[in-house]
Amino acid sequence: MKPLDFFIVDVFAEEPLAGNQLAVFFDTADLSSEQMQRLAREMNYSETTFVPSSAPRAGAYEVRIFTPAAEIPFAGHPTLGTAFLIRQELVREPVERVVLDLRCGRVPVDFTYRDGEVDLLWMHQPEPSFGRVLDAAAVHPVLGLERSDLDERLPVQEVSTGLPFIIVPLRSLAALERAAVRRDACFQLIAETQAKAFLLFTPHAHSQDDLTVRVFTDYYGVPEDPATGSANGALAAYLCHHQALGSDRIDVSVSQGAQLRRPSRLFLRARREAERIAVSVGGRVKRFARGRLEGQA
Repeated sequence: MKPLDFFIVDVFAEEPLAGNQLAVFFDTADLSSEQMQRLAREMNYSETTFVPSSAPRAGAYEVRIFTPAAEIPFAGHPTLGTAFLIRQELVREPVERVVLDLRCGRVPVDFTYRDGEVDLLWMHQPEPSFGRVLDAAAVHPVLGLERSDLDERLPVQEVSTGLPFIIVPLRSLAALERAAVRRDACFQLIAETQAKAFLLFTPHAHSQDDLTVRVFTDYYGVPEDPATGSANGALAAYLCHHQALGSDRIDVSVSQGAQLRRPSRLFLRARREAERIAVSVGGRVKRFARGRLEGQA
């Protein structure tokens, strides 16, 4: 294996080394899928991305996303973090958009600037799909909650914008803070679902953000995720579809990761356009490390 340059960034972080970290490898066309998987396992972040070529193909940069356990078709913070580094390391000039060619399809990422520097990045996620509605009585014990903790005015439902999640509405911030996944019960439940992870949310008024969420991802090897763009994209679609905030036009900020002492902040937009829902998830990215992996057999 030839020497490989890589970068590490914070995505959605509210302070240094918060949010979600990401390792990005460039010029990886010579790597096999097995080698990428091994590197992702060794890096041991929730995801690691690989950019095979420094040149776009038909206007888009191919990107592959791996967790330590498997390749996945889409994830939010790898999309934003990789787009940020492509603009910084490959494009090297102010542009309004970079398009990533992911396993789920092409995902455009737009850039906004402040004082000449990249400020917010916005990814336009794949069109959402809405799956089965789950029985609240089957879900609350998995999360260590009482049935009364769930807001049964809204459904517990599988939603995907490229990666499916089970969206669980709660009545209070106290219930959200008390939630704790019971692992055996969780794996028994998700054996029958397409989605393998949970996003729990509740509106609140104790900070500048509109919503607080927690994301539980035991199936992917991370018990709780501090910042999850794909799950929050599914949430934006859910909020729009069910008019859960009183409108089908969503423009809110979200806090996540407080329980892990890795505070993150995400921005969600969704709106209905004829027969579809357009979803965008925004956040900030900060580069904090660069390295080189020397050649290995």
